[in-house]
Amino acid sequence: INGFTDITQRNDSAIYRLSGTAGYGDLGTQGFNIMGAVSKSWNSALLGQDRDFVNGNQPERGLSVDTRGTPIATAFPANPNSIFAPNGSLLGGTCTTNSNPATCNATALDGRLGRPAMFIPGTTTWAIGGFNPLDLPGGAGCDSVDGGMAYDEVLWSLPDARVACSWDTGRAAVLQQPLETLTYYGKATVALGDHRLAAEITGSDADSKKRFSHNQYTINAITMPLYYPLNATTAATYNSVYDAIAGTFPIVGAVGDRTVDTVGNYGKPIAYRWRNIPGGNREYVTNTKTIRGALTAEGPLGGTWDYRAGASYAKSEASSVLGTGYHYAGIFRSAANATASGVAGAVNGGIDPRAPTATGAGRPGIVGLLNSGILNPFSVAQSDAALAGLDAVSAEGTTLYGGQYEVKQFDASVSGSLFDLPAGAVQVALGADYRRETYSFNGSAAAVAGQPEIFNVAFDNVNALTPKNRNVKAVYAEMSVPVLDMLELTGAVRLDDYSGFGSSVNPKFTARFSPTDWVMLRASYNTGFRVPAFNQLFNGVTTTPNPGNSLSDTTTCPVDGRVNVTPGCAQINPDSLAGGNLDLRPEKSEQYSVGIVFTPAPQFSASVDFWSIAVDDVIGAFTLSNLLLRTNSPFATQQLIRNTAGTIVLADLRATNTGSRRTEGLELSLRGGVDALGGVLSAGLDGTYLLKKEAKFFQSAPYFSELGVFTYAGDLGLKWKHSAFINYAVDDVMLSFSQIYRDGYTNQALPGIANGSVVRPDFNPKVKAYMIYNTSVSVDVLDQFRLTAGVRNLFDKDPPFAITYDSNTGAGSSWEPRVADPRGRSFTLSVEAKF
Repeated sequence: INGFTDITQRNDSAIYRLSGTAGYGDLGTQGFNIMGAVSKSWNSALLGQDRDFVNGNQPERGLSVDTRGTPIATAFPANPNSIFAPNGSLLGGTCTTNSNPATCNATALDGRLGRPAMFIPGTTTWAIGGFNPLDLPGGAGCDSVDGGMAYDEVLWSLPDARVACSWDTGRAAVLQQPLETLTYYGKATVALGDHRLAAEITGSDADSKKRFSHNQYTINAITMPLYYPLNATTAATYNSVYDAIAGTFPIVGAVGDRTVDTVGNYGKPIAYRWRNIPGGNREYVTNTKTIRGALTAEGPLGGTWDYRAGASYAKSEASSVLGTGYHYAGIFRSAANATASGVAGAVNGGIDPRAPTATGAGRPGIVGLLNSGILNPFSVAQSDAALAGLDAVSAEGTTLYGGQYEVKQFDASVSGSLFDLPAGAVQVALGADYRRETYSFNGSAAAVAGQPEIFNVAFDNVNALTPKNRNVKAVYAEMSVPVLDMLELTGAVRLDDYSGFGSSVNPKFTARFSPTDWVMLRASYNTGFRVPAFNQLFNGVTTTPNPGNSLSDTTTCPVDGRVNVTPGCAQINPDSLAGGNLDLRPEKSEQYSVGIVFTPAPQFSASVDFWSIAVDDVIGAFTLSNLLLRTNSPFATQQLIRNTAGTIVLADLRATNTGSRRTEGLELSLRGGVDALGGVLSAGLDGTYLLKKEAKFFQSAPYFSELGVFTYAGDLGLKWKHSAFINYAVDDVMLSFSQIYRDGYTNQALPGIANGSVVRPDFNPKVKAYMIYNTSVSVDVLDQFRLTAGVRNLFDKDPPFAITYDSNTGAGSSWEPRVADPRGRSFTLSVEAKF
């Protein structure tokens, strides 16, 4: 019996683990053995705001955040809404950057009064990209709000957003999600002569809270009608926002004595975009249970032959409910939802009476609460009535979705010697494997007809699946041939048959050649085969509008990716298709390696291996920003669907066979040790040097290099990375000192820098290398206890500055999680007790 405790902590985040194992019986003398283990762990949350290096507001280094959803709302032009703004909004209707003022909507302020009237003061830029009172003359400044910053219209090549604010979404990201896990394992083995029968069970039960940044609400006259009204509750705030805008743009109305407003705008509600900080981080609460049971039998068949046979059953099931941060919308946000509701007179954009109504709001849901003025989007401080209103329209506890995956498996194998050669016996293994995989997925009752809509929740009901089954049959054979004392060859072949995809034969060959006892040459070759996952095949297909307003067609726009007045750079707003694809083909791969191993002395060794991996028909899905890259868009003729005028109106982002990958590198390993200082001093290094990492997303496209450059998805192609250590062991004490190194790479450049229109003094096109050191000491106390204490990231090294922000998703920040650990210096303590 032994117990184990491991504590890892760095001030505001911690990981705790308690575990124990127990065993009884000896197979050799008693003919049986029973053993079991159990472990419990707790991970606390770590937020981006808890780390200084998480900072998206570093414009001098070429980084800012492309969002105008801020804790103090940003006002926008918006068309009228028959319920909340029948006479229009303060800033009039919507016009785009490339609109001709004479052809704008008749209710548009710029269209009625002339484009120059809304120029940003001192410029010839039309101010329709957002009006934030903090960023207007006399305002407190965008940075007066925690995480706030002035929108960097130069860096993002969006000049009409000059008087808008932005907000650092990376500060709201969760770097380490809270997780509580129980795992267990048990095995019983019985000896029947030379045969062994065993039964084992293993499982886990985990509760997680996956947290995201706060919900952003963006004005849309139909699907998200947000209009801050003028009433007794809102008068003070309304007047201050009105005065800030009208004082900068006099054509909006009169400041001070608003009764002389000749424009007639005073009193019209203010349309806006807002980040719901008081509503809390969005949160999914998930329980996941796994269990696997297996029966095995093994023993001799006679002569040199042995057998092994087994059967197993495994199941994983998960269910999720909503945590904080989600609220009932209070309106029908699509015609389909309105029709499916069964509510008499329901229309797209109409009131949804099924949603709860906050006290005093008059209208249901978050839309009713905001449009009543009880919840103030132009203030970080909220009244008790506003907070109570948020609780009243909260969807916390609503069932989200769940799923289950099952595998039933049977396998058997035999192995033994065929015949002898002068260098040894020829060994053979033969086997067969059968498994049946079953996958099912269920949505939520909250997303079906009769239930009110919850804003911005991925209920995934479109992906609901009754159980889908897949049968997999395989046979394999392997032979090891000692050709000479110095040469051994191994060959293997495997035949897999997947229902729905047919069969695939994949061979593997290895060779080992040892001309001396201190040198060995080795080589291998094999192919691989991977079928799509169930959800990649069967997920439902959905069409989603593009929420942004900054996309352009890179096949016609010389200024890469940003809307501007250059011909061909007009704004596009394509819808997106997402979901599964029944036409997916399996991935196929081919790998080979060659290497050499030196062992000049018993405690010294060195090896270097060259390896190559080629993958074709890669299974994946595009993002909209990836499709619109200049290197991809000319080849994406099937993914970017255009209308008769040639404008992109639809982007197909479903799972697909996206192309090919080619990767080559060198693997290096060094080990050495000497007897010194009364003990043993040892050192080692394991490193990888990439020679090639290239990909293409379309068969007709050329390969592009990902070696040493930033990419949004997959692994970063770091040219060199290694782990090294020095250990010293004497008696019952071991000291360890280790180094982790990750090479630098080419940084991302945001649009203004990428297109050469702006230079930032501290922008570094190269991300620095990341290197940290760890140390630990272990002490054995008597025969029952082992104590281990350590320090990870001994010198508290922060991750290097890296631009990882993605304007398409709002993810990323100022550091790279695929390279660096955000926890900083942390302390570990483990106690192992044996009884």
